[in-house]
Amino acid sequence: MYLWNSLQYEGIEGKAEHLVYLDKKGTELEKLIIGTKQSIIRGAAGRKSPLGGRVKSGDVLYFVETGGSLLVTHKAVVKTVLETNKMTEDESKEFVDAHASQLNLAKHQYERWVGKKFLCVITIDHIEIIEPFEYNREKNMDDWIITDDINKIKKVVFVNI
Repeated sequence: MYLWNSLQYEGIEGKAEHLVYLDKKGTELEKLIIGTKQSIIRGAAGRKSPLGGRVKSGDVLYFVETGGSLLVTHKAVVKTVLETNKMTEDESKEFVDAHASQLNLAKHQYERWVGKKFLCVITIDHIEIIEPFEYNREKNMDDWIITDDINKIKKVVFVNI
């Protein structure tokens, strides 16, 4: 059932940086900080994997909460990535259930991901608080933005002297 894992991508040159939206209502960031959650999930109902092998071990994730201040406040390192082949609804449920303890999903999150044809579980390591920053939010930004340098999407703040 599993298609990729992060070890298969170690040979790809360069590390990426990712801006990742976390569900404030599901207290995802809080759970990651206190250690009751070790992994993040993404899914797709379409014809391909949601992240398609573009996240790999060693990449850096920057976190922002949906419905919050939209300040980026924490970062972590990707430990492992597990992406699936196309699944049936039952296989999707089994996959989410198999990773339930490390995902620690709220009920509304569980219902969102179960049934997706493709799923990706990203396990993180070394979460830490950072100097908060704003970013340039585009109108149709997804909940996962990939860049080679987070500074490219940081909002520039001008100070009058």
